[in-house]
Amino acid sequence: MKLAVISDIHGNLGAFKAVLADMDAQGATCAVSLGDNVGYGPDPGPVLRLVASRHIPSVAGNHEMAVADARWLREFNSQSRDAVRMTMDWLDDDEVELARAMPRMLVREGCRFVHGMPPDSPFTYLYEFHGKRLASVFDRFPEPICFVGHTHDLELVRRDADGVVAREPLTEGPRVLPAGGRYLISAGSVGQPRDGDNRAKYLLWEPAPRRLTVRFVPYDVQDAARRFREAGVNERYVLRLL
Repeated sequence: MKLAVISDIHGNLGAFKAVLADMDAQGATCAVSLGDNVGYGPDPGPVLRLVASRHIPSVAGNHEMAVADARWLREFNSQSRDAVRMTMDWLDDDEVELARAMPRMLVREGCRFVHGMPPDSPFTYLYEFHGKRLASVFDRFPEPICFVGHTHDLELVRRDADGVVAREPLTEGPRVLPAGGRYLISAGSVGQPRDGDNRAKYLLWEPAPRRLTVRFVPYDVQDAARRFREAGVNERYVLRLL
């Protein structure tokens, strides 16, 4: 079994299609989205419909939460609020219902999936946690692995059997996760990179060999930037693509 974990597509249809093609080529047998399928990018509706047509279960990201209920806009800064409002203008009623139906948390194949931080927060960031507070996060979920998004960073946090916590960035390629530990794994971003590498990122998880593979997928970034600009997206979110 090979499970694809995707996160933070952010309405970037070109990046998402490239990732789907790579997932198929890599033999992924199933997938889960960690949310923020919408937001910033000009194609939130087509992305939501493609997630649904590919039968990819998704948790709610903070952007889906705000699309479903505008009261959540108070949790966003001014630029992000403007981006959410643009997204809401681009979605039809059926697409809003797709976002509204997303749960805050999923469990699949013995792993937990949440947008922000466990047990089920779409708004809290992994980078806010350090020291004892980070160690205590592992007491909030029973599964050995929790996949998270939201930060747009690739990162792995491990708590071993003695309670020692270590964190490190994830790099492209495969690695085997030692048994006996528990893991928080941040899946990066498909469609809105913030790490200086403009390729789309996602993860493949194979439980039997305990192999985690980080995939970096090239796509037509210049075309995506053009589409963002033509739609009137804030230049801040265009430049992050490049």
